[in-house]
Amino acid sequence: MARAGKSTARRYAEAAFEIAERDQTVDTWLAQLDRLASALMEADVVRRLEDPEIPIDERHQAFKPLFSDNEMLPQVYNLLGLVLRRRRLDSVPNIAREFRRLYNKREGITEAVATSAAPLDEAEVNALRSRLEQMTGGKIELTFNVDAKLLGGIQVRLGDLLIDGSVRGRLERLRTKLESGALAP
Repeated sequence: MARAGKSTARRYAEAAFEIAERDQTVDTWLAQLDRLASALMEADVVRRLEDPEIPIDERHQAFKPLFSDNEMLPQVYNLLGLVLRRRRLDSVPNIAREFRRLYNKREGITEAVATSAAPLDEAEVNALRSRLEQMTGGKIELTFNVDAKLLGGIQVRLGDLLIDGSVRGRLERLRTKLESGALAP
């Protein structure tokens, strides 16, 4: 069974985004793709919905209960049918992610991932977001992870840029300097 890679998901997302912009329904598409992606995060669900023993129309109709009456845009339903027929249902989370990336780009939002040794409180989150917005000159969509291996501090990834303010990172940089003799008297 062929699986959609990121480039395939990107093509689907770009086409969907063009349609959504044309119809001025980008926010609705975003919400509906996110809901579909959440429903399809489990491999067992995808496997059952791609089961060729079940007629395609029944599998396609299985998504309607996720939305109240006529809430799902016909275009989203059509995309879902296309992906289902091509047995690429597992690509929906990647399509949703790519669609969000296009939305963020259009809105001038930069995605950032912050990893700290312990959960941050609201004041720390607000301070971090404010500082990152000053650095980038735009809005920040911040995602948080906790990794006790950092020992303390925080790492922030802004696209390809890694800002490492973690204790572990500082210790590694110190070790590198010591090994290279950069700190020798």
